[in-house]
Amino acid sequence: MTETASASAIAPSLTVAVVGTGTMGQGIAQVALVAGHRVRLYDAVPDRAREAADALAGRLDRLVDKGRMDAADRDGALVRLHPAAELSELADAALVVEAVLEQLPVKQELFRALEDVVGEDCLLATNTSSLSVTAIAGALRHPGRFVGLHFFNPAPLLPLVEVVSGFATDAAAADRAYETARVWGKTPVRCTDTPGFIVNRIARPFYAEAFAIHEEGGAEPATIDAVLRESGGFRMGPFELTDLIGQDVNEAVTRSVWESFFQSPKFTPSLAQRRLVESGLHGRKSGRGWYAYGAPGAPSQEVARPAPHTAPPAKAPDAVTVVGDLGPARELVAMMTEAGIDVTSVNEGGPYIELPGDGQLVPADGKTSVEFADVVYFDLALDYRGATRIALSASEDTSERAVTEAVGLFQRLGKEVSVIGDVPGMIVARTVAMLVDLAADAVAKGVATPEDIDTAMRLGVNYPLGPLEWNRRLGQDWAYDLLSALHERCPTGRYAPSLALYRQAYAGDEETGS
Repeated sequence: MTETASASAIAPSLTVAVVGTGTMGQGIAQVALVAGHRVRLYDAVPDRAREAADALAGRLDRLVDKGRMDAADRDGALVRLHPAAELSELADAALVVEAVLEQLPVKQELFRALEDVVGEDCLLATNTSSLSVTAIAGALRHPGRFVGLHFFNPAPLLPLVEVVSGFATDAAAADRAYETARVWGKTPVRCTDTPGFIVNRIARPFYAEAFAIHEEGGAEPATIDAVLRESGGFRMGPFELTDLIGQDVNEAVTRSVWESFFQSPKFTPSLAQRRLVESGLHGRKSGRGWYAYGAPGAPSQEVARPAPHTAPPAKAPDAVTVVGDLGPARELVAMMTEAGIDVTSVNEGGPYIELPGDGQLVPADGKTSVEFADVVYFDLALDYRGATRIALSASEDTSERAVTEAVGLFQRLGKEVSVIGDVPGMIVARTVAMLVDLAADAVAKGVATPEDIDTAMRLGVNYPLGPLEWNRRLGQDWAYDLLSALHERCPTGRYAPSLALYRQAYAGDEETGS
């Protein structure tokens, strides 16, 4: 850490106040305490701050029991922890972080009151995940010292903090918030005040495309989850993840982002998810969501969920012809050779793998199988060698022989195979292309840097790659071409490539002279 960088961080000798003592407020208070600050906890509900302080003491005790904290450090932290009965007790704070109800009037009223209590040099911060930082600050006399500090739950464990600059936020205030989060051991990223900030804006397609594929009858939730995990490399599938988050919570964020973007088709919510919410099927916490669970709080809550579709064993072809460059899937050529399949390569045309029965095995490109004679599509994989499952897509007109040979080929390569409906863009490819598009659009509009976007998506939602890193791997035309084809088939505007992707693809054409 350089002298200049550390100088703007709030010194550990100064007081940090946390307003709102729910799970998130307690987590933020714990982070500040462990960093050495005196921490004042305040809640508008009487006695709630004292209860939160007791709960926080229990958290620190458990850290000591697990060997993650020294008893002396715990005792020192508890001496610095002060529940406040009145807002006026926060007068000595150098930083106030708010974690109260996600209601704009409530937050505005709180910060108006805080301005009458704290000093002029006190940094004011909101932990909002869905409201406009600019709108909250609009109620203040001095909005320049107001910033978003969006921690992720649980705050003591997850490293990411989005540092959000509102329209009126001073650069010095954003720098101070950023450096404070960094000194606290977090990984801060900077972004402007856009709906959803970085993570909740760019992550929407991970859920939305899966739900749309399900609504289109392309595949069941268990199959979509399995493909995104075992082929796409994502930690969890969107159906199981939203059951964990809470369908009501996830749908509310999606709806908030959609409405904030003036109901842009890029962010259209899922009707199927809305029906879950309306039915009270909120996921694990209610005992049922996309999947069924045991009673909330039971020792073993999860029950057996449906198995993903997995094709029965099929005979692999002895020989195939690879036509053209398979692009992101070119590693399959070596894999087929290693598996004992005789591979002939033809440089011109394609890209596809010609099967013995004259069927074609084609990388997902945003088109549908029904448009062609005997085409089976195969999905994108994060790593074709490491993937344990591959999805194939075919229409009712595709010959049984072509599907069987395609299934057998991937089974020979050691993969389980899920055959889904004739879905343009399939599962992983469609999801990744949309993530790339929203990320490129965010960079072009100055929301955040490419590096901060990739960091946020890896740390905030555990993606295997940042979307812009994935874009570099796939090639600058890949997402644009796939989304252009999808847009032709689903002309709602949802899949129309952003201007950023268009410029990227056009620049690539200029460089190659094509």
